Amino acid sequence: MIKLIKLEWKKNQIGKYIRNAVILTVLLCLFIFAMDFLGIANDPETGVPDTAPGMNNISSTIELFSSMAFLVFTGVMLSSFIVSAYKNKTMNLMFSYPVKRQKILVSQMLAVWIFNFCALVLAKLLMYGCILAGSRFLPASFSSGYDMGSLNFYVQLLLKSAVIVSMGFIALFIGLAMRSSKATIITSFLLIFLTQANIGDFTMADNAVFPLALTLVSILFAFLSVYKVETRDLM
Repeated sequence: MIKLIKLEWKKNQIGKYIRNAVILTVLLCLFIFAMDFLGIANDPETGVPDTAPGMNNISSTIELFSSMAFLVFTGVMLSSFIVSAYKNKTMNLMFSYPVKRQKILVSQMLAVWIFNFCALVLAKLLMYGCILAGSRFLPASFSSGYDMGSLNFYVQLLLKSAVIVSMGFIALFIGLAMRSSKATIITSFLLIFLTQANIGDFTMADNAVFPLALTLVSILFAFLSVYKVETRDLM
């Protein structure tokens, strides 16, 4: 399985995705930094952040924008790695290998999941680190809402990242069902609108049911994506 995952990364030129993920992370860092220290989110009359309820600390903002960005990024990669491979008949060649179709498809899904999980975790750590460093020299518009010295911070960061990336499997299933790369990406955007009020600011201590249910649903859709793939007709 590890060899198949590495093959997928090599075949799909993972370097370009690394570059794009780095660019995305830098842009997110600059945006969050500007919100917290340059006042771009402040009400011009009152001088205080003009935010929605529950978004009055910077950690909620970081979680919201990083989750939105990488959920779409995951959808784009799943579309490129899997749905497009069906459409351009590349999957026909791969399924001719002396390897089970199911194993090939699972390796593709894992290749995308592992990459995006690591990218999202690193992006969040960089964003939190930038805000922490900036707070030592500049006045902040938002309260921090996090403690990077706490073990619970890292546990929540990992769990939230896993939930977000796993949601991409919902988009994958719909993309395969509709035989459309665009449907995969559009579904990723729709998932943002469906979940942004909850994903952006939930804590595992206060609301463990929602992320658990969402993860289970995502796993179910991942299973359905590979179910009967051995006998399923190609696109």
